[in-house]
Amino acid sequence: MSAEVGALLEPLGVCIHALDLAHVRLASTVAVLGAGTIGLLATKLASLSGASRVFTTDVLPARLAVAQAFGAHEVVDASQHDPVAVIRERTGGRGVDVVIECAGAPGTPRQAVELVRPGGTVVLVGIPSDDRTEFPASQARRKGVTIKLSRRMKHVYARAIALVEAGLVDLPRLVCHRYPLERTPDAFTALDRGDGVVKAVILA
Repeated sequence: MSAEVGALLEPLGVCIHALDLAHVRLASTVAVLGAGTIGLLATKLASLSGASRVFTTDVLPARLAVAQAFGAHEVVDASQHDPVAVIRERTGGRGVDVVIECAGAPGTPRQAVELVRPGGTVVLVGIPSDDRTEFPASQARRKGVTIKLSRRMKHVYARAIALVEAGLVDLPRLVCHRYPLERTPDAFTALDRGDGVVKAVILA
């Protein structure tokens, strides 16, 4: 296993833990909000878990293209369309069984509660920059939504390694930018600007 793949086992582990919390069942419908590294891996794991339909949303078309390669059945450009309206329409107004929120954006927890079906599950993985999570409490209560907060990866390294060894998750596919150690500031600048970056790796 290369050092590059080894470095990506941690985000894969974060997603394994999130999927454990989500309890995705065979033929479930799943929405993943955010298609950064965590969202893309959550998309892949939801597909591997037997979800019949996986919707992935983001505001960057380049990331949505990768989401399709990682198992998303449908993608929604949230910069152009309301993901709640689109996904609810495509599920016949029912919503999805599970929402995995990976964006950490101010509005995505609200979207998650609006998207999930009555009695469904929302797993909040994204980290909000202002340390606040807001969603409509009355709607969550009326729908009987189960809301879980996911933190880090727990003890799943062995499972992450097994997925890679079996060829079920293509971690190098996520890496689109590679920088030598002396160009570390350039890596962070590219990430901050967007620049179509999915995952940047710094090689010592």
